[in-house]
Amino acid sequence: MHPSCALIVWFAAVLGAQFVGYAGLAVLMVLPLLGAMSAWRPWLAYAWRARWLLLALWLILAYNTPGEAWLDWAWAPTREGIDEGVLQVVRLLVLLLWLAWLFQVQGRQGLVCGLWGLLRPFERLGLGVERLVVRLSLVLDALQTPPDPGAWRRMLHAEARAATGVENLSLAVLPWTVRDSGVVLACAAGLLGVWIA
Repeated sequence: MHPSCALIVWFAAVLGAQFVGYAGLAVLMVLPLLGAMSAWRPWLAYAWRARWLLLALWLILAYNTPGEAWLDWAWAPTREGIDEGVLQVVRLLVLLLWLAWLFQVQGRQGLVCGLWGLLRPFERLGLGVERLVVRLSLVLDALQTPPDPGAWRRMLHAEARAATGVENLSLAVLPWTVRDSGVVLACAAGLLGVWIA
């Protein structure tokens, strides 16, 4: 799959997940695992790292959504809030699964190449696509190496070392195939169907 096509598929899944119920979310959970079964392991790691965010999201929605109190207890969350909280947590888990799929299928180099392919048409409008892609690549490189202990203190005191990184950035440009066009059309049709329904 072309990297730009993979980014379009990921973006369509992110948009589609916001408008479907549990049945649609179940389909959106199966699709990335069919495409890359190895995505489940990083997905579990992402979900574990986001556990407090998921809990906070559920609590906020469960207690702040108006409705009838669960079990008629004054301090309990509302039934509508519980339903909405669970739905939003499942949606966020689906988004994390699609993010794990994207990283498994494309990797860092594929993401940079895909973004460059999607943004190239904007060069005519004066957008510095090359600079944006290089900056994204540098950020992704920096995220892969953890900082030294106490590095933030040195940065505050203007003692930070000069950043070291890659000297050259090369992108492998893959040809766009008919299959990629079919996948993009299928994504567009799916989004249209979700929007109409």
